Amino acid sequence: MEQEEYTKEEIDWSYIEFVDNQDILDLIDKKPGGIIALLDEACMLPRSTHETFAQKLYQTFKNHKRFVKPKLSRSDFTICHYAGDVTYQTELFLDKNKDYVIAEHQALLGASGCSFVSGLFPLLSDDSSKSSKFSSIGSRFKQQLQSLLETLSSTEPHYIRCVKPNSLLKPAIFENQNVLQQLRCGGVMEAIRISCAGYPTRRTFLEFIDRFGILAPDVLTGSSDEITAVRRLLEKVDLQGYQVGKTKVFLRSGQMAELDARRNEVLGRSANMIQRKVRSFLAKKSFIALRRSAVQIQTVCRGELARRVYQGLRREAASLKIQTRYRMHNARKAYTELSASALTIQSSLRGMAARKEIHFRRQTRAAIIIQTRCRQFLARLAYSRTRKAAITTQCFWRGKVARKELRKLKLAARETGALQAAKNKLEKQVEELTWRLQLEKRMRADLEESKSQENAKLQAALQEVQQQYKETKDTLVKEREAAKKVAKIAPVIKEVPVIDTELMNKLRDENDKLKTLVSSLEKKIDDTEKKYDETNKISEERLKKAMDAESKIDDLNMAMLRLQEKISNMETDEKVQRQALLSTPVRSMSEHLSIPIVPKNLENGYHEAEEPKEPQSAPPALKDYGNGDPKLRKSSAEKQQENVDALIDCVAKNLGYCEGKPVAAFTIYKCLLHWKSFEAEKTSVFDRLIQLIGSAIENEEDNDNLAYWLSNTSSLLFLP
Repeated sequence: MEQEEYTKEEIDWSYIEFVDNQDILDLIDKKPGGIIALLDEACMLPRSTHETFAQKLYQTFKNHKRFVKPKLSRSDFTICHYAGDVTYQTELFLDKNKDYVIAEHQALLGASGCSFVSGLFPLLSDDSSKSSKFSSIGSRFKQQLQSLLETLSSTEPHYIRCVKPNSLLKPAIFENQNVLQQLRCGGVMEAIRISCAGYPTRRTFLEFIDRFGILAPDVLTGSSDEITAVRRLLEKVDLQGYQVGKTKVFLRSGQMAELDARRNEVLGRSANMIQRKVRSFLAKKSFIALRRSAVQIQTVCRGELARRVYQGLRREAASLKIQTRYRMHNARKAYTELSASALTIQSSLRGMAARKEIHFRRQTRAAIIIQTRCRQFLARLAYSRTRKAAITTQCFWRGKVARKELRKLKLAARETGALQAAKNKLEKQVEELTWRLQLEKRMRADLEESKSQENAKLQAALQEVQQQYKETKDTLVKEREAAKKVAKIAPVIKEVPVIDTELMNKLRDENDKLKTLVSSLEKKIDDTEKKYDETNKISEERLKKAMDAESKIDDLNMAMLRLQEKISNMETDEKVQRQALLSTPVRSMSEHLSIPIVPKNLENGYHEAEEPKEPQSAPPALKDYGNGDPKLRKSSAEKQQENVDALIDCVAKNLGYCEGKPVAAFTIYKCLLHWKSFEAEKTSVFDRLIQLIGSAIENEEDNDNLAYWLSNTSSLLFLP
């Protein structure tokens, strides 16, 4: 390739001898007498073996200088390659060469949906499949090598030779003989020899001028032709042994390094000059910046001194103002704490007294309710037992009388005229039973109504009793209808006169039937009475259970009332504590304004503070405890809230004084007395008033307003 390029560029050169492997390549793959061609031919013969294949090779290449037959083997052969002699054994040549992929299998795998499998078995072209039915491994290998050579010729590859430095596989160790042998076998030494014998360095005219034009810039200015410019440049640098072709410059080994050294000298001198100019520019720039910085530092120092003087004057003025405000703040804080403490003490004492009073009233009310419920339960129980005993006695007595009358009827039924009397008695008996059932029904309805009013939980049991009662009623209705039928038969018998004995016999038979019917009715009545007794027993048991459940419900209600009282007390204490935390500046006033309260012992062991006697009427919130219409309670609560809001809005304004007394304090006191807020267990009026007065004092800086609120607070504290 080197010599071809020299010929193409038409330079003066001499032919360079080199080692060529073409004869070995012809020995292996030349047609028709190559080793691969003979192997394919032997594979196509049916009776061919490796020994016949080896003998064919011995006969064909017996005079070839690269082919040698070993002396001690009948089927091996040796080929003298460039790197050395290699001996091949032909025992498995034929079998391995025949191990090809069947066309149908290859087509099947090539059509696979997996891209990896289809890539391993590409489909062959129609030309290759038609040209030869037999395709061996050797021919396939030859085709692959040909394809590789075509790919390499279409590109510009760069080859890398890997050399094993030593057989110990350790770093920094080189075996010179082994490395030299590898380079010689790889053709590297031969390539270096050919390159040194020719022109190893070559550049196009444009590249050469662009790189080395700085060595003689005056030469390039007057020349327009690239070849002329290159020749003049090489003469200028006094270079010998080069060649100029049609498009490139060819240099001997080492000449490119010499030109690069001269180029580096020119570049170094240019760099020194550039550095000198840049350093002078940077030094000048640094001096100018330093001078400007000095001026700015002086300006800043003078400004800082002036600002310090001004800051001192400002601090002096600020200290005077802070002292003034601090004294005012201390005075206001002392007054605020005093006022808040007074309000907190007053609200706490009134709340404690009110809670004690309401607790005592709740206990009294609960005791009265318990006694009332207990007496009511005992009276109801005695009445129900008495009524049940009376009803039971009446039922037994009436049954006894009815049975006695029935016996009389049985004696008188032998005669025909007694049938009418029996009929009438039976009708009366049926009417009596009907009346008794109606009475029982009415009593049962009353009992069910009372039970439904007492406890709604017994409705399911009462429904079962009603169901049983309906069944009994149905049976009685059926019996009454049967009695009516008997009554209808009796007048017919009465109207027919006694004519003969046959008619008398018929009447006796009918009388016997009526007797059997009456006996069956008596049995049914007895069964009904038994069922009724059983239902009475069941109802009594369920009534007892209902009473027990009612007593348990009363106990639970009492426990719930106690828990509600505890919760209300806890909420009141929590609100008082929260208000105390919110108005912390008010607490210190308790040391100056404290009202002594002497407790007195009550009969029930509780303590009550000595306060003015309250009116006997209970507050509106306690008169109808747990009773009354919720809409009325809601409307009264809304009216009360509107009154409280109106009072707060009125007190928030400065109402002034009347005859030397603050109007706001007396207005608050009268309203609270009228609403009976001192008697209530829990109210938010005191909290809202405390918050209003506290916020007005904290945010107020005018001494007149502070004096106005202080006079209102003091008046509220000392009002009777």
